[in-house]
Amino acid sequence: MIRSGLILAGANHAWATGKPLREGMEDGILTAYEISQMNLSNTELVVLSACETGLGDIQGNEGVYGLQRAFKIAGAKYLVMSLWQVPDQETSVFMTTFYKHWLEGKMAIPEAFRTTQQEMRERFLNPYQWAGFVLVE
Repeated sequence: MIRSGLILAGANHAWATGKPLREGMEDGILTAYEISQMNLSNTELVVLSACETGLGDIQGNEGVYGLQRAFKIAGAKYLVMSLWQVPDQETSVFMTTFYKHWLEGKMAIPEAFRTTQQEMRERFLNPYQWAGFVLVE
C-alpha cells in the first residue's frame, strides 16, 4: 500500500529531494498505508474524482491494494472513484449533479449516485464520458 497514494501541496519538492519543503512540515505524499492508519469511522463519503483513483495493485490472493482498500480499512462508508480518465468537463457535470442530488435533493448517497448516472447516460451518449465513476460501499 506504499505504491498508491495522493500527492498534495509541497510533494514535488519532497519527491525530488526526499525531504519536505520546510523542516517540520509534512512531505505532501499521503500513501494508501498512511490512509489505512487513519480513523475515518465517522466519514460518510470520500470522493476521489481524479483519473484512475479506483485502480490498485493485485497482490495474489489478498485482492486489490490501493486507495479504495485504504479508505475502507480506515472506516469510510462510501467512496466515489474513477476507473479511467474521464474528461474534465464531464467530471465537473457529474460531480455537480451528484452533490446537488445528495445535498440539496436530500437523497441517500447510493440513490444520488444512480440518479446522476441515469442523467449522464441521457445527456452523454458515450459511456467513456461518465461511466468511469464507481460508488463503493
